[in-house]
Parts: sequence; structure tokens; C-alpha cells
Amino acid sequence: MHALVTDLYPLCRSITGEGLRETLRRLQKHVPLEIHEVKSGTPVLDWTVPKEWNIRDAYVADAKGTRVIDFKRSSLHVLNYSTPIRTKMPLAELRPHLFTLPDHPDWVPYRTSYYSEAWGFCAAHRVVEALPDGEYEVVIDSTLVPGALSYGELVIPGETTDEVLLSCHSCHPSLANDNLSGIAVAVALAKRLAAQPRRRFTYRFLFIPGTIGSITWLAAHEDVVPRITHGLVLSCVGDAGGFTYKRSRRGDAPVDRAVAHVLRHTGTSHTITDFVPYGYDERQYCSPGFNLAVGCFMRTPNGKYPEYHTSADNLSLVKPEALEGSLAAVSTVLAVLEGDGRFRNLSPKGEPQLGRRGLYGATGGAAQLPGFEFALLWVLNYSDGSNSLLDIAERAGMPFAQIRAAADALLAKGLLEAA
Repeated sequence: MHALVTDLYPLCRSITGEGLRETLRRLQKHVPLEIHEVKSGTPVLDWTVPKEWNIRDAYVADAKGTRVIDFKRSSLHVLNYSTPIRTKMPLAELRPHLFTLPDHPDWVPYRTSYYSEAWGFCAAHRVVEALPDGEYEVVIDSTLVPGALSYGELVIPGETTDEVLLSCHSCHPSLANDNLSGIAVAVALAKRLAAQPRRRFTYRFLFIPGTIGSITWLAAHEDVVPRITHGLVLSCVGDAGGFTYKRSRRGDAPVDRAVAHVLRHTGTSHTITDFVPYGYDERQYCSPGFNLAVGCFMRTPNGKYPEYHTSADNLSLVKPEALEGSLAAVSTVLAVLEGDGRFRNLSPKGEPQLGRRGLYGATGGAAQLPGFEFALLWVLNYSDGSNSLLDIAERAGMPFAQIRAAADALLAKGLLEAA
């Protein structure tokens, strides 16, 4: 996963253009992603697919021809979606077009101008403050013309047409945690799911430009929307912080309960927050006209770590062990969703004799039952057709996997049936 982040990091992504396409093409080397193109000017809900932006070079050069700000050193150095310009101007005229971070003078900010035509550069505050008065050559070799919006989609079929949606934004340039960490975990998750011999749900992965990408997908797939039963947006999952989960707009959807249950049993620090209509693409999936059960899974949330949307969100911020932990946590959440269900005890009058069925230890009298045997009793007692296995796990305070294992054992012995 970290190698994939490293490979994608230098590319200049945006909400359209070749940087985004190249990112999706590189993902096709890992998973069988289908790349879709939607023409500029296409109406999508209340929006319109914008013009396509591409950039070849951008720089500010001093009187000696030295590039004091250089896009080729970092894709963050240009205001993303800048219109083309090629001119000379004095520093006083240039300054309003330079974006810096005075509180972090060595960092380069990430700034955009997607929906209002403008041009500009982003640079370290220390560099800009040291520029002497004089004339500067200003070049942004870009195009902003009708083209298309690109997004990637992968559908892994299951036994049912009920879907789990996994979505991540893929439009930021060189930002490792906010953008690339979610992509890397999603790719690894898709590989893991595809390798499983059995899947109850169908899994749909979206690699999309933020906001306009999810709006574009929703506009074209209103027939698919009713099949989406659960969903997660993945972002900022590679830093060293604890887990953060933002609930869906519904607040108590099965995916919300599954994530809370898994995080409670991971033994790591975590925070669960209510839905707010700001953040990533969950706010589009959870808009009232769709109201999908889609939450947002993160570590340190967007805007809550100092490196966010700056050049300091680099490869050193993303930790391989954090990516691994995020993948494990999300995989466990999906295992809960896959394994949940309601069952009915076929011997409900008194406890069935488990010992003669090989399910109970031969030696009794212990002060506390082993976990598996205790789980058997919980499943038998609450499997009345109205409680799900997740309901039982939460009531018992036991990990879902223990409850599911007990249910499987009872099913094998003919003591349970699906409700």
C-alpha cells in the first residue's frame, strides 16, 4: 500500500485531466478498474461537468531566469485549475496571486480554483518573503477547454444484488494522507474481497474526483442507488492518529453500528462523531434525496492535523503500519456486515444439551465459561427471529466474530435456522 502511495504521489491530479486519468490507469495495474468519461457540459443533478484542465509547466522566474517557484519541483506550486498566462510583471502585481502559509513558513499550501477562473501560485512563505523587488516572468502552461471528467469503478459481484459502496476521492495532487491513503486501502480491500471464495454482498468501488465525481455518479446511477445497503468513504487513513468514524446521516444504520462495534473491540483509541453536511463525498451520498447509509472512515479527520492540504502531507506522514491497521479495521467491518443475520433457535424450550453434540466442555464447575461456550448460550437465548447477530454481540459485549462462530456451530448441529 505504501509503495502505491509512493508511485502516485508525484502526479498532478485534479477534478479532471490527464493527471487523474494516469492515476486511474496505474490503478488498473492492481485491480480491473473500468474508467468512465463524462463530457464537459453534461448536466448532473444541480451541477454541470466542468471544462477539462491540463497543465504542462508553470513557474515564476526572476530577472536572471532562475525559477523561484517551479511546478516541476512540486505539483502543489500552482493554483489547481489555473488558467494559462505568459507575461512579465513587477513583484507588487504578482503578490496577490501568491498563496502562502505564514504560520508554517516552509510549507507549500494546496489551493484550488475549480469553479471560478483564476490563476496563481502556491509557495513557502519564507521563499516569497525573500523575493526582491523587480520584474518576474510568470508562466502557466495550461489548458481549460471542453473535455471530460474521468472516474474509476470496480464492481465485485456477490450472491445478492445488495451492494456495499466503497468510495474515495482521487483528485488531489501531491497529498499523501488526504487522498492517496484512501486509494491505497481501497485497492488492497478490493484485492482481498475479490480473492474471497464467497461474498454475500456485491461490492462497488468508486475512485472519483471529490464532490463533482460523486454527484456525476449519482446522477447517472439512480437505478443503482436503491441497491446500496451499506457504504463507507475512505480518506486520511494513513497517519499515526487513532481511528475516527463519522456516522451516516441516518446515524443508526447497520454500517454505523458495525463500525462502532469493531472499533470498540480493536483496543485502539477511536472517536465516533455524528454526521455533519461537510467533509467528503459522504455528504453527497447522504443528501436527503438519496439518504444512503454511507459513513466516513478516517484516522485524523480532514482539517484536524496541521499538515492537511500542505506539502507536509507527504510520504513521511503516511505510515505503512497505519495503512495496515486501517485495512484490517475496514475488513473487519465488512466481515460483520457479511456475517450478520437473524436466526431462530430450533430447541427454544430450555437449553439444548450441548455436551452430547460436542459443543460443550466435559468438565464443568468453572466460575466463568470459556468465550465460545458463553457465545453459544447468548446466540441460543436471543435467536428468536427478531435479534440479529450484531444485536446479540452488542448485548453480550463480545466481538462479533465469536458470536458468528457460535452461530455457525449451532447451524451445523441443526439447532438454528435462518429467520
